[in-house]
Amino acid sequence: MRSILVTGAASGIGAGIARELADAGHHLVISDLDHAAAVAVAAAIRDTGGSAEAVALDVTCDDSVADALAAISRPVDVLVNNAGLQHVSPLEEFPPAKWDFLVQVMLVGVARLTRAVLPGMRERGFGRIVNIGSIHALVASPYKSAYVAAKHGLVGFSKVMALETADADITINTICPSYVKTPLVDRQIADQARTRGISESDVVSQVMLKPMPKGVFIGYDELAGTTAFLISPAARNITGQTLVLDGGWTVQ
Repeated sequence: MRSILVTGAASGIGAGIARELADAGHHLVISDLDHAAAVAVAAAIRDTGGSAEAVALDVTCDDSVADALAAISRPVDVLVNNAGLQHVSPLEEFPPAKWDFLVQVMLVGVARLTRAVLPGMRERGFGRIVNIGSIHALVASPYKSAYVAAKHGLVGFSKVMALETADADITINTICPSYVKTPLVDRQIADQARTRGISESDVVSQVMLKPMPKGVFIGYDELAGTTAFLISPAARNITGQTLVLDGGWTVQ
């Protein structure tokens, strides 16, 4: 059993990955800015026989990170950097504070939390860091400049950290899925329909799924399964890599 801390785990991808990994026998630390929702996810995992606890965590705040790591019941073996958000807007209309906030959560926050857990991982001689990236870590879409910039930066950050941790049994990798049907994506559908002037159904078929030859959303089980592989002994020499779950999008 590994102790796995997942950020942004009160809903969406984070909650989905947490549930799947708990079912596999790991202890999950459900962390989120919304503590009440994190508590609910952890309780649901325990209700089905899993091991989980919840902690409030703001990845943009040093004190919050320190308090969260001090509050949990056991050291972090595996960190899943998942917390994220989206804002869809042309750059000329993109509020600068919102642009900065997206980067703070999805890039600077990842560095902040990684920095906080690395000393303990080195001391215990084991650590796995899995970053949840995006197809937008590799390609771009209009109206998502902050998100795309943050996710592209995440891939570069992971490569650097792979080199800095190569002297220990620590790996860091980035999983890059195309669209996963989450509340975040549901909100994007409405936002993109408004921004592009098309219907929500056309956003799904023509914007989200059209670039994917397989034409289907990515499932939580796929993300959790890839994460489980990356933290397994079979992947101990896989580090600094970008694993793309995109239904064939980027092979075209």
